[in-house]
Amino acid sequence: MKDVPSLNEFLKSQISKEDQDNISMRHVTPEIPPYLQSTIMNETGEGKNVYIETYGCQMNFADTEVINSILKTSGYKIIDTLKEADIVFLNTCAIRENAESKIWLRLSELRSKKRKEKRNITIAVIGCMAERLKEKLLESEHRVDIVVGPDAYRSLPSLLAKIQDGEQQTAINVMLSADETYADITPVRTSDNMVSAYVSIMRGCNNMCSYCIVPFTRGRERSRPVESILNEVRQLSEQGYKEITLLGQNVNSYNFVDNEESTPVNKDEIEKLKPRDGFKTIYKSPKKGISFTELIKLVSEVDPEMRIRFTSPHPKDFPNDLLELVKNTPNICNSLHIPAQSGSSKVLESMRRGYTRESYLELIDTIKKELPDCTISSDFISGFCGETEQDHLETISLMEYVGFENAFMFMYSLREKTHAHRHLKDDVSVEDKARRLSQVVDTFYKLLKEKSNKEIGNFHLVLIDRLSRRSNNDFVGRTDTNKKVLIPNLEEDKLNIGDYVIVQIVNGNSEVTLTGKPIMKSSIAHFNSWSKTNKLNI
Repeated sequence: MKDVPSLNEFLKSQISKEDQDNISMRHVTPEIPPYLQSTIMNETGEGKNVYIETYGCQMNFADTEVINSILKTSGYKIIDTLKEADIVFLNTCAIRENAESKIWLRLSELRSKKRKEKRNITIAVIGCMAERLKEKLLESEHRVDIVVGPDAYRSLPSLLAKIQDGEQQTAINVMLSADETYADITPVRTSDNMVSAYVSIMRGCNNMCSYCIVPFTRGRERSRPVESILNEVRQLSEQGYKEITLLGQNVNSYNFVDNEESTPVNKDEIEKLKPRDGFKTIYKSPKKGISFTELIKLVSEVDPEMRIRFTSPHPKDFPNDLLELVKNTPNICNSLHIPAQSGSSKVLESMRRGYTRESYLELIDTIKKELPDCTISSDFISGFCGETEQDHLETISLMEYVGFENAFMFMYSLREKTHAHRHLKDDVSVEDKARRLSQVVDTFYKLLKEKSNKEIGNFHLVLIDRLSRRSNNDFVGRTDTNKKVLIPNLEEDKLNIGDYVIVQIVNGNSEVTLTGKPIMKSSIAHFNSWSKTNKLNI
């Protein structure tokens, strides 16, 4: 069995435009590479209903909106129930074994449905699990008709046509691209929520953390052109959206290089490309382009009354100028995701994260000094290869030191092809993984409850994004610091979804949701001025 590829081998394996131009595929004109092919004629999907289930991260949900656009352009109708579907898409995640187990179970349910109803439903598995397992998903017992990876969504109409015309029984395209960003496709958002939206700014990841399958399922980093991003943000602003989240597997390593205008990095620019002190990376772009800090500044200027969030970043890519921009720009949210993964320097080295416990905490201290009201969230993996009880306790102590406001916590799951799969031993028992994860979760919620109680009496600007699921008499919204707040729907207030409201926190007993009293409708600019004038706790 081959060893896991080095980064250079991995990058070389990604197919460039020039290479792909030489690949032939039916329904593709010779001058257009397969992964950039236009959707085929609109009549293809005439009368066909498509139902899409999306699993996993925010990027998958953003991808589903791109797929909606591609399919609608070809005449397909996107529906929100399985009952009348002619075609079912499962947009999948492969980050952990549990994520894939859900898909296997769902495929079994869909097979049973097809047999019971005697309906000829086309089943397509797309996304990261499709990229990871490829042809295995087409084996007869799985009853999957189409398998498509994250960089090949443009080929969906062509592949569907082959199945529907009887030309093929199954179809697959899991070709990774060196430059696909879907920059020219306007996402079709089917959600009723016209308040917040995802905007994908880059794809892929070059970090090659030892536990992570993402570089193998989504390919190398590619930054979407700046003007394409700004055009989408402008459109969302015109449609009345109040909040956007910029997305990327490593969002703050964004570096858009215009190949026609760019020049190699000179000595004066080298420092700008280096990660923070105490952090290191195994890959650097040979060219200096538009940085993430420069991009988010441009995005913030499109609409000063539109909130901006971003995820998921890497700790190494938080230069001081980014922190300064967050500090001085009211519509960039005062909430940062800084994934630690572990509190042990030894484990972090095995994970190939590029930093130590000490350098991570130095970054946290800098953030707390520059942005004292900023909330910090994180990711944690319990039971990684070689993790000892002492390593685990160091993670607990790091959590206690930082006091995270949100956290995504999981047991380690070995993934094929990764560095850990080839070079490390998954030697922590399932029982120890589960116990340690339970302690991590308990620690997080204990600290969160203490923080929630301290919020009582504070004032926040809350963006209302929906009605409460428990009662139509209450609204739910989020603060600038990404805290969920329940707001009574008082008749005299006449609040609406999409309103900015100044709220005073009156109850912090819930671990995850605060309760607030509405004070007045507001705006980002008004609240920024009002809070300074009133000198209130924020």
